[in-house]
Amino acid sequence: MADINQATINQLANIEKRTGRSLDDLVKIVQASGLPKHGQIRDMLKTELGLGFGDAGVLAQYALNREGMLRQLSGEIPADEALAAIYSGAKEPLRPIHEKLMDAIQKFGEFETAPKKTYISLRRARQFAMIGPATNTQVEVGLNMKGIAPTDRLIEQKPGGMCQYKVRLSSTDEVNEELIMWMKTAYDSAG
Repeated sequence: MADINQATINQLANIEKRTGRSLDDLVKIVQASGLPKHGQIRDMLKTELGLGFGDAGVLAQYALNREGMLRQLSGEIPADEALAAIYSGAKEPLRPIHEKLMDAIQKFGEFETAPKKTYISLRRARQFAMIGPATNTQVEVGLNMKGIAPTDRLIEQKPGGMCQYKVRLSSTDEVNEELIMWMKTAYDSAG
């Protein structure tokens, strides 16, 4: 199984190679833009530098929180601490939904978790799911899998995004057999 931190370090190095600019220079571009939000910065990097969605997202995250990301990549931020930060404040009541999802996923077998600023990435050979608060009242589960017909609940995403489908949950009761089946399909497809 690939180490997610090493994969992110490699991705940042590849961004430097593709753009011909150092990370410091790329951060200066972001700072000069004056854009405050991750999504705005990501979209600007896609347009201005021709980066793909994933590369632009990682670079935006790096530019917004370089010190925190370097701590994370070095393994200095424990997963518990990252999870506590993600589900803090008004989002704290959503943590039981996250825990119930993780309990179900752990029954599938081995995988690794990679805490990000606003969600947890779940990987085998590649990412199969993302879990994190979408709002103060809903957790969003992003799933990567193919060949599943979308439903009112399983919402298909535009091509090129981080996940092919998403499901929003407002209570632990919504972690049901249907959702667990979709998560298992995503898990199996990432092996």
